[in-house]
Amino acid sequence: MNKKGLISLFILLFFLNVTFLKAQTIQEEKQPLASVLSTLEKRYDISFSYADKTVKDKKVFLPNKNLSLKDVLSLLKKETKLDFELLDNRFVAIKLQKKKRNTFRVQNLEEIIITNFLTTGITKLNDGSIAIKPERFGILPGLIEPDVLQTIQALPGVLSTDETVSNINVRGGTHDQNLLLWDGIKMYQSGHFFGLISAFNPYITQNVNVYKNGTSAKYGDGISSVIDMRLPNEIDNQFKAGLGFNLINTDGYAKIPLSENTELQISSRRSVTDLIKTSTYDQYFKRVFQDSDFNSTNGNSISQNESFYFYDITAKFLYDISKKDKLRFHFLNVNNSFNYDEQSTINDRPEALNSKLTQQNLALGATYIRDWTENLSTTAQIYASNYDLDATNFDILNNQRLIQENEVYDGAAKIDINYNHNYQLKVNGGYQFTEVGISNLEDVNNPSFRSYIKEVIRSHALYTETELLSYGAKTKLILGARLNYINKFDMLFAEPRLSFSQRFLNNFRFEFLGEFKSQTTSQIIDLQNDFLGIEKRRWVLSNNQNVPVLKSKQASVGVHYNKNKLLISAETYIKKVEGITTRSQGFQNQFQFTNSIGSYEIKGIDVLLNKQFDDVASTWISYSYSKNNYLFPELNNGEKFPNNVDIRHAISFAGTYTLNQLKLALGLNWNSGKPTTFPEDNSNSGNITYQMPNAENLDDYLRADCSATYSFDISRTSRATVGASVWNILNKKNIINTYYTLDDENMINKVENESLGFTPNISFRLHF
Repeated sequence: MNKKGLISLFILLFFLNVTFLKAQTIQEEKQPLASVLSTLEKRYDISFSYADKTVKDKKVFLPNKNLSLKDVLSLLKKETKLDFELLDNRFVAIKLQKKKRNTFRVQNLEEIIITNFLTTGITKLNDGSIAIKPERFGILPGLIEPDVLQTIQALPGVLSTDETVSNINVRGGTHDQNLLLWDGIKMYQSGHFFGLISAFNPYITQNVNVYKNGTSAKYGDGISSVIDMRLPNEIDNQFKAGLGFNLINTDGYAKIPLSENTELQISSRRSVTDLIKTSTYDQYFKRVFQDSDFNSTNGNSISQNESFYFYDITAKFLYDISKKDKLRFHFLNVNNSFNYDEQSTINDRPEALNSKLTQQNLALGATYIRDWTENLSTTAQIYASNYDLDATNFDILNNQRLIQENEVYDGAAKIDINYNHNYQLKVNGGYQFTEVGISNLEDVNNPSFRSYIKEVIRSHALYTETELLSYGAKTKLILGARLNYINKFDMLFAEPRLSFSQRFLNNFRFEFLGEFKSQTTSQIIDLQNDFLGIEKRRWVLSNNQNVPVLKSKQASVGVHYNKNKLLISAETYIKKVEGITTRSQGFQNQFQFTNSIGSYEIKGIDVLLNKQFDDVASTWISYSYSKNNYLFPELNNGEKFPNNVDIRHAISFAGTYTLNQLKLALGLNWNSGKPTTFPEDNSNSGNITYQMPNAENLDDYLRADCSATYSFDISRTSRATVGASVWNILNKKNIINTYYTLDDENMINKVENESLGFTPNISFRLHF
């Protein structure tokens, strides 16, 4: 760990040590109503719906565990002078005690279509988005922790063709077409262990909103999806902390009230892979490094003494200057590091050189929130996000040293204005300035060669959006537009956004979503052995020449039926993306070294059946069909051919069961194999002659997973959770990628990348 990491970790441990005494005094005092409601939601398995201003500044004692829900609501009503209305034995609406019909907003309740979508902690909203609360997360097959980027892959239309969180394909898009936001800051690194684990600590994350279409106008970039992760943003004067470990890493987090108007949120996670080797580590290592330079050295050299670790550190400081003014500071550092020695004997003398790879995303930000009136508020934010990928690769036999670096600097300033006339009419607007600079360096010593390219783009964006909700919440309409201006190219993009939802026949809801979006950043692959063959992709900026600005258009129509805890959902969509390049698609066939501009179009349907049984069990089956085709006018005689991630059929079947504090999950995932290109039987003049591009498919993919967790109280204020999971129970050998190379004798070699095999994991956590 570097100096920054050590300092950050020291700060974390210091605050963990000094806050336990503080926690004990808080437990005996009145607590903020919002905090008490969160505790009661878990205790009685209910959901409170209220406007933030309704419960603001109200404090109550935590009701006794022995009271019934009815008695608890009656007690809170007397103590707070608020109305608590129980709906459907599951939802509780909190209102001001006023006679006028429209003087309160039951906003959260009206926005929800389906709660416990697939499992607890996942909710579908009537703007088309999916909301995930890691703190309330139940369980999914193969997962014992609420890994955000693994969780979203359980959603229809979302998968990863190579099982990683650094290559998530949302409705046929590539991973760089997903906008990842951490507390409003754009992130360029999403994974630890080079893609197998999410880089974002779920235990300090409060909300995650996922948009596949119909995105709010306040979001730029992300032509395939938006994944918006948020930490707690309100001070509740309640101490929370936790420690845990599994067979890959250990972590800790704390939410520390420093005073009545200040709070510190910190977390840290570090791998144990450089200290102890486990069966889980062995499977992960085999999966990640199977196609890297580390495993591809020839018989005259040996790779040894490998060392790998990762860590992440987050911190957020909350300061309520007054009842109307709030200040927030954000910090995140994500790091991966790998190095190994390549040893060989040259002229009867042993020589060894160290090759290494580091990957880091550092983010800093500040946010100021001002509540001008009960209806009008503004949020101003500035941030800087820096991504750095460095590799030094030695080839002893050829006396060659290659240095590669990919660095991204993203700085932004934005202001967001919210006006809520009432719960039926809301208006949102704002402005965003962004400066993105991306540099790429290659330095070779033999033969001497150096290339350094840096591009900078400054952009301005104005956006506005109006949200209308009918009385009774049967109809919801969101109309928005975003104007993006890139002064370097003198280009202006108008991006309309639409979300329409209509409830009919009581239990049915019709949904229409549409959007235009653009994006100036993308990832490309120059050579498959870039960055030691571990991180092949590097970020680049659009130059309006051979790397155009990406533009997308998307529309979807859906019908949802929800009654008696039975959900039947069907969505059909069409999406077209223009401005993609062959270098951004990862071709490993006849187009690997071409540089052409084209587009892709995908049409598909997602179907989901989800049945819940009295909040004890949930089972679901989802099916996705899609047809995803490229069109490169200069390639394949100008004819369409299948996309590299054209997965025509995908089926997921799973079930979860909860008995008191025991949670069980079992699931099966199947999909048709991804497209591949076969070579002709003969090679000519050292070249491989290929058949039609992506005309064949790999074998079908099949994986079964299971997981279990059990929670128990240790004391009045602490509890523990143990968990166990197995990924790929059947140890199915899935080929997730195939390509071909020529050996020294011009013979064709077939290279196959395998998925994770039988991969067990266990965990233990303490919550305070």
